[in-house]
Amino acid sequence: MDLTARTWMAGRVRGFGTSIFAEISALAREFNAVNLGQGFPDFDGPEEIRNAVARAIAAGHNQYALSNGEAPLREAIAEHSLRFYGMRIDPLAEITVTSGATEAIFCTGLAFIEPGDEVIIFEPCYDSYVPTIRMAGGIPVPVALHAPDFRFDPAELRAAVTGRTRAIYVNTPHNPSGTIFTDAELETIAAICREHDLLAIADEVYEHIVYPEASHRRLATLPGMWERTLTISSGGKTFSFTGWKIGWAIGPEPLQAALRRVHQFSVFATCTPMQHAIAEALRLPDDYFRTLAADYLARRDFLMEVLRDAGLRPRRPDGSYFIVGDIGDFPFTNGADFIRHLIREIGVAAIPLDTFYLDPAEGKRLVRFCFCKSWETLEAGAERLRKLRG
Repeated sequence: MDLTARTWMAGRVRGFGTSIFAEISALAREFNAVNLGQGFPDFDGPEEIRNAVARAIAAGHNQYALSNGEAPLREAIAEHSLRFYGMRIDPLAEITVTSGATEAIFCTGLAFIEPGDEVIIFEPCYDSYVPTIRMAGGIPVPVALHAPDFRFDPAELRAAVTGRTRAIYVNTPHNPSGTIFTDAELETIAAICREHDLLAIADEVYEHIVYPEASHRRLATLPGMWERTLTISSGGKTFSFTGWKIGWAIGPEPLQAALRRVHQFSVFATCTPMQHAIAEALRLPDDYFRTLAADYLARRDFLMEVLRDAGLRPRRPDGSYFIVGDIGDFPFTNGADFIRHLIREIGVAAIPLDTFYLDPAEGKRLVRFCFCKSWETLEAGAERLRKLRG
């Protein structure tokens, strides 16, 4: 056999391919486009937290961390939960530190999903959920967040539950739509979880990027939900250090035991000095968190006006740093073709929303813009987007 022609790739990953994010980023570089597609800030977080990394290195925090997370960070996460949500968390038994929220999502998939299990996702959804479920042998079951408001129909959610349903992924504030689930929506989700004995995996990484029109509530604080919920978050979005990859999962000890069995054999431990710095970040005064939301609110409103004037029918997000636009006024049959045109002819990059759906046809006329960018970047993008209206 010609070994160079042999297919070594395991079947579980053959269907994944190269993501649209890689294609868009490459095109943006080729055409020197203003990149409003990639979901990370083009600026650094607080200087005092950058300095905290240097202090941690100088203090000798340079070897393997404890697998479950350095004690100062777990203690800071517990303090943060009490401060913002009134939750008393045991930092030793009920918190696991991971290499970003995405690793926590991956570990929960392998820890709790059996082959053949059905797992409900709200779509459009963050792009790691479906691969995680499938690699665990599970079956993703979509429930639509219906555009333009990106809300779910409670009857459709109930209809999606079968005897094989194991878990539900709940992302609020939501990527890519910016929806924040209301108390009534969370109560509906919680009631279904209790009734059908479902595990809830709550991805709340945008918990502090919330605008005045809405408020964020932890799913785990609802009656009967603590014992069946893992709450996932990270320092990347709140403190603008996405490259540090410091995430965590909060939940009861029985769920932590399963999660940690996967975590110890994947990355084992997360970057030590960055853990100590994020511990300091979580203890920043309330004014930091208020200013973060206010700064993003100003950026949101600026880009909303730009996209509206450009004819892209933007939907105002309640949280996160994404805006979804509609290409219905433009002569393109799908968002991917529109974005390629936008990059080549206008000089701005965004992401087609169809990549966030199991059935790409559901999001073919929608596109996502990201505003976690410097004012210089946003203003440069705005100047170019105005060309869409000639």
